[in-house]
This record gives sequence, structure tokens and C-alpha cells, in this order.
Amino acid sequence: MKQAVELEESTGAAGVRFPLWLQAGFWVCFAIAVAVVVRRAVELLSSGDSGAPAQMAALDAWFRSRAALTWTHILCALAFVVLLPFVWRKRARMLERAFFLLGCVTGLTAYAMSANAVGGWVERSAVLFYDTAFLASLAMAYRWMRRRELALQRRWMIRAVAILLGIATTRPVMGVFFATARVSHLTPQQFFGIAFWIGFSINAIVIELWLRTRAAERMDA
Repeated sequence: MKQAVELEESTGAAGVRFPLWLQAGFWVCFAIAVAVVVRRAVELLSSGDSGAPAQMAALDAWFRSRAALTWTHILCALAFVVLLPFVWRKRARMLERAFFLLGCVTGLTAYAMSANAVGGWVERSAVLFYDTAFLASLAMAYRWMRRRELALQRRWMIRAVAILLGIATTRPVMGVFFATARVSHLTPQQFFGIAFWIGFSINAIVIELWLRTRAAERMDA
């Protein structure tokens, strides 16, 4: 019994055993995602005179003009991200249902926000592609949860989480574009879409490659 408890504590009740590099990547994305939501919330509550650079100020004004939709999206996304460590560590059906519901609202509001994407059709195409992949992965995870196929549920939840945290990976990419704007002369309208494709693709490719490794296959054993 003691050994069983120790195994559960080391792998989580969901039985997921992640390598250290993947755990590090998750917590970095987690921290960035929370910081992004906090910053956006502060900007939404401010008067709009933050003294930020012109490009950043214009971007903040864009989100402020869609405050209700932005609030719904960022708060549901924040709750979804905050629940992640608990979902992995403790299998509670009510917790998982809340997790899936928050994910659905986050995905659906992302569709709505992309209707007037800052980066135009390039950003919109990235959101439509990866948001659809996120919702599809979430739906598959829910399906396998209902059928009590825990190994398949874990895999699809991992895919969904990786895709959603791609929004955090886009931030350092955007930071590079903002830092080099004086040289490249690119505006947010021009590089936002590129940053979205790069950020989401990094997460999706990395997690898919890991899921196909022998180490990840042992997770299902």
C-alpha cells in the first residue's frame, strides 16, 4: 500500500510521468500565460494612458475596445491554466468537468476574438487552425474520459494543453519582433500572425514528437 501511494505521488493520480525538460517548459509557459493575463487585466482596468510605446499602446487600445469579450477569454483561460497542475495530480470528476468547460469557453471566445485579428488573415488562420485542434483534442479527451480509457484521455489532454500553452510561447517570439522593429520596420499588424504560427507550432510539434517516443509510450503502461 505504501509503495502504491508513493507511486501515485511521483506520477500523479493520472499516472503521467513527464521528463524534467518537459516539466520545465510547462512551468515557463504557465508563468508566461499567467503574467500575460495579469498584464492584460491591468491594462483593461487602466485609463489607457500607460506611457507605453506607440505600437504597444495601440494594441492595448484594440483589446480595450473589446473589453467584455477579452475579459471572458482571459479569465476562462487563466482558470483553465491554474487548474492544470491539480487535474494532473488528482483525478476528480467535477474538477475535470470544470476543466473541460473552461477549455471550451476559452476556445470559442478565441474564435470570436480572431474575427478582428490584429495580425489580419495570417493571425486568423493560425488561430482557426490551432484553436480547432485544441477543441478537437479536448473533445477527444472528454470522449475517452467518459469511456474510462485513461491512457487515451491523458494523451489527448496533453495535446490540448500543449496547444493552449502555445499562446505563451508566442510571447517571446513577439518580444523578438518588437525588439527588432526599428530594423525590420514591421508593425504588430504584420508580425502578429507570424508570431502566432511560430509559437503554436513549436508547442504542437514538440509535444507530438514526445508523445511518439518510447518514453511517452511507457506512460500508457
